[in-house]
This record gives sequence, structure tokens and C-alpha cells, in this order.
Amino acid sequence: MSITRFLTGITTTGTPHLGNFVGSIRPSVAASLQPGVQSFYFLADYHALIKCEDPARIQRSTLEIAASWLAAGLNPEQVTFYRQSDIPEIPELTWLLTCVTGKGVLNRAHAYKASVDKNTAAGREPDDGVTAGLFMYPVLMGADILMFKAHKVPVGRDQIQHIEMARDMAASFNHLYGEHFVLPEAAIDDHVATLPGLDGRKMSKSYDNTIPLFSSREQLKKLIGSILTDSRAPGEAKDVEGSALFQIYQAFATPDETETLRKAYADGIAWGDAKQALLERVDQVIAPMRAQYEELISNPARIEQTLLSGAERARALATPFIRELRSAVGLRSLAQITTAAKPVKAAKAALPAFKQYREADGKFYFKLVATDGRLLLQSTGFDAPKEAGQAIALLQKDSAALQTLAARLAPVNGVEAAEVTAALHALAEAAAAA
Repeated sequence: MSITRFLTGITTTGTPHLGNFVGSIRPSVAASLQPGVQSFYFLADYHALIKCEDPARIQRSTLEIAASWLAAGLNPEQVTFYRQSDIPEIPELTWLLTCVTGKGVLNRAHAYKASVDKNTAAGREPDDGVTAGLFMYPVLMGADILMFKAHKVPVGRDQIQHIEMARDMAASFNHLYGEHFVLPEAAIDDHVATLPGLDGRKMSKSYDNTIPLFSSREQLKKLIGSILTDSRAPGEAKDVEGSALFQIYQAFATPDETETLRKAYADGIAWGDAKQALLERVDQVIAPMRAQYEELISNPARIEQTLLSGAERARALATPFIRELRSAVGLRSLAQITTAAKPVKAAKAALPAFKQYREADGKFYFKLVATDGRLLLQSTGFDAPKEAGQAIALLQKDSAALQTLAARLAPVNGVEAAEVTAALHALAEAAAAA
């Protein structure tokens, strides 16, 4: 049976809330129990440094998030559960990927563009307050994903761009240095609920409208009591559409229970009674986990040991892989140089060669160079290295692709079409003989 690797990261900048549980923790724990799935879950504390400059908060958040996942049923013996900063191979891979990632690609990252747009609207310099960490965030995320050759990365639709960037990084590296990385795919589950917060907007720490996942029953009652409702009196029919209270209840209840509350809305249930029903339903789900959470929180050393064990398991994969990547880019021991490699190099020098590169305009180009160094073929600009690589692959496979790609090729003065075709045939024959 083939194994599919799933990878999920959680940034350690806050206390988990009900929205995190419904949208990420619960479905991820369930997915980890499926056959044929190898799951990687990590605490993204390097990413946290981009958003938070409070060391105590990051440390506390790491503890709370780890305890939340474990209390919710994540089995560290069945998954690889680790802290990002315990894997030194990840920042090293980040640098390797930085060297094959175009700045133009990062310029288009949503988070960076949002900061630039905000500054521009306020009349400030475009990069005012923008750190290199924020700008390079997609590369670090790419390293998180590519290090463990993840096939699927569960993300919201707002994160799809980062997965596409990771694919581009992998394709660029593979094109330059050989096939090393798996190209990941975004796993979007449109059925996963997005909970509203106390004020009706999306539940988010940014809006300060959250209900902490492991609030005490008393805290839970107080917070649920503050959920925004309209002014309809008891006995008046109420709309479930747009009701934050109803949506939160639905995320924790069975379909039958949800229908019962829907009917109660139509019959004019009092808001106080509806909030009491929500309290009982949420507390019924959370109470057993809350006891486990409190036990874990009171024993940080146990969580620390769990994370270190997970890091050991993760590094068993990361250490040999980064060694492979270091060798691929030429970071090798000088003692390993042998004369046996020289004929291979000479053989390669006797063939025409494609060269892919990025220009100052941020676009990606390629050219075909003859054995004597003359330019035979020149492309126009591509938005992504992957597109340029795919065009090269077509040309290497079949010289007829010259016609297919005619619109993406710029004329080269003094070069006959027959010479270009002959060069492509030579490359194809060499590949077939290899």
C-alpha cells in the first residue's frame, strides 16, 4: 500500500481557541488515524518570531499548543510531532531554497503585498516596518514542507499561494540539481467549518473575539453569554443564518441535535436558553479533553520529552536528506574528489546545454548554448521557473516542440533552424543513452 505524507504546522503565537479546534486540530487528529497516511505535525516557532517579539509568550504558546494537540487525541507514537526549531536542517534548507527562488516570486506573496499596500495607503515608504523575515516567510514554509517530502498540506484557501511557491522552489531545485524534492499539493477541505467569534466576525486572535479551547466551565459560560445576538424577544422566530451562536453549536453537535436547535429558533427560543444549550454541548465535548490538558500543562517536562522524541524521529529523515542536498549543490568534502568524475564532465562539455536564469525584471528565461559557446536559442520571459523548466523539458524530448513554443522563443540572428534541431537531437540521443 502506498503511503501519503501529510504535513501541518501551527504557529506558536497564541492560545488555541474553539475555531482552531474545529478548523484544524479535530480534522487533523482524525486524518492521522487513516490507513496509508504518514502524518507530520510541527510547532512553527521560527515562524512565530516573525509575528511576535515576546519570548515568554512564544514559550507559553508552544506549551499550550502542544498540550492542546495531545489532549485532543494526537498520538505521538503514530505521528511525527516536533518543534520546528529542534530541526537545524530546516534553516539550512531554507538557505538552499533561497538561492533558487526569484525575488519577483516573493514580491507577489500575499502577506508582503498586504504590508506594502497598507504602507502605501498610509503614505509611508512601501517597505516601512517590513522585516526580511516577513519577506522570506514563504521560503521557510517551503523548507518545512519539502524537507519531509510531504505529498499533501492541509491549508485554507488563503494559504494555497504558499504551496504553489513551494512547488516552484522544488521544481527549480530539481531542474538545476536533479530530482530530489516531491512537489507538494494543497489539501483543501471545504467541509471544515470556520467558526465565528464573539462579535460575529471570524474567530481570530487578531480580532480579540475568541473562546479559548480549554476555558474553565465558568469562563466558557461567561464568554458564550457575551456572544452577539439580535434584539428579538422570546417567542419571536429567529434566523439561524448569520447567527454566530447557531454556527458554533452546529460545529459541536450531531445533525439531529442541530435540527432540534434549528426548530427551536423557528419557535422563538430565548437567547438565554440558546446560549445555555451551546454551553452544555461545547462543554460535553471539551470537558474530557480539559482534564487531560490541565494534567499536561502542569507537567511541561513531559511535553518537552515528547517533542524531543518527535524531533529525533524527524531528524532521522532530515539529516541524511540535507546531506544528499548538500552534495547535490556541491557542498562536498574535498577528499571525495576523484579522477573518475573527469570523463563525465568532459562528456557533458561535448554537448549543447540549456541554461535557465532569472533577469532583473523578475522573470525566468532559458537559452540553448552550442558546444563552442554560441547562442542557439533564446526564450522570452516566464513568470515562474516551473514554466521555463517545463518548456525546456518539452524541447529536450521532441524537437517538434520548437513549433509549439514558437511564441515563447525569441529569434537569434545568424542561427539556422537546422542547427537548433541538430543540437536538440544530440541532447535527446545522449539522454536515451544515459
